[in-house]
Amino acid sequence: MTNKTVEHLGIPEPDLLASGAIWTAREIEQQPRMLEQTHALLSGLREQVEAFVAPVAGDANARIILTGAGSSSYIGQCLAPLLDRNLAARVDSVPTTDLVSAPYLYLDPAQPLLLVSFGRSGNSPESLAAVALAESLVKDVRHLVVTCNAEGALNTVPARRMMALLLPEETHDTSFAMTSSFSCMLYATLLALGDTQAMDARIGPIAHATARVIDGARLSLQELALHGFDRVVYLGSGLFQGLAREAALKLGELTNGSVATCFDSPLGFRHGPKTFITDRTLVMVFVSNDPLTRRYDHDLIDELRQDGCAARIIEVAAQQRQQQDPDTLLVPGMAEAADIDLLWPYVAIAQIYAFNASRALGLSPDNPNKQGTVNRVVQGVRIHSAAP
Repeated sequence: MTNKTVEHLGIPEPDLLASGAIWTAREIEQQPRMLEQTHALLSGLREQVEAFVAPVAGDANARIILTGAGSSSYIGQCLAPLLDRNLAARVDSVPTTDLVSAPYLYLDPAQPLLLVSFGRSGNSPESLAAVALAESLVKDVRHLVVTCNAEGALNTVPARRMMALLLPEETHDTSFAMTSSFSCMLYATLLALGDTQAMDARIGPIAHATARVIDGARLSLQELALHGFDRVVYLGSGLFQGLAREAALKLGELTNGSVATCFDSPLGFRHGPKTFITDRTLVMVFVSNDPLTRRYDHDLIDELRQDGCAARIIEVAAQQRQQQDPDTLLVPGMAEAADIDLLWPYVAIAQIYAFNASRALGLSPDNPNKQGTVNRVVQGVRIHSAAP
């Protein structure tokens, strides 16, 4: 009896180890399982979390700020429009990099505040500074920390009222780029601030669809990456604008800046950014399930294909159009899903493409920036006093 070689994303482990890609592959692939574990963890804390956030979430005069840097800030951008629609409090996404550099634009001393801080490591200097600034400038503030690292400084930073949601240890990605940490912090926050009971019925389809995409789309994405596009555009409407930003960052990180990226909404793309397209450009559009929004997405896709300027235009969708299109990456079983539920299978597609693009360039996805000009935890940040 021969031992079967273990694979991740369809690639044998020895190949992944030799090319410095093992952690990124594992952490992309583990996301369905980690999402289910995150759901179980938060379900056990449901009453405590609700009691902690309710005084702000239910107050129409209060504010919730979703904050983080890089990928962590894009979690907030994905969630803020939906949460602002559903909660009494005003909900905004403000990166820690903005809060720290211009705190008086965002922090109202008299307005009750829930600061939701995202941190894979919990050691980002801007995250620690944002908590300290909110503590010093806002009279009525509480902090919800969503993190993947039990040893992170964000868990122990001094604060009057703080609750930390520590996610499963495996979500503390070892790879340079955030993958399962992004998806699980996103899910945990939706569970903490959204309708937790409704998510009991939705976590199964979300995790299953994400698993099917990881298994079913990887060969198409590998083939796509071998074309060597030197520019990639990511477009998304509504909640998918934050996703488009995350997709662009992931590709930039994993290709060490070798591939130029651009992100926008389909409607916004016509207003100048469309000039970014060349005959070596890949365009990837994350299509909404909302009937109105989807029409705008389709209009732009059809226009770009008619223009004939881009090398490829890929439609990432949960609903198949009437015509069978080979350049559609279809998420199975989610044709009736809300857009928020599509974030997880959609982001997996972006991650797998970035992973394969990195490998196609001969880079190590686990550590694509050998020069050390960027780091897994940001370095070189000096925090200055915000005192007048």
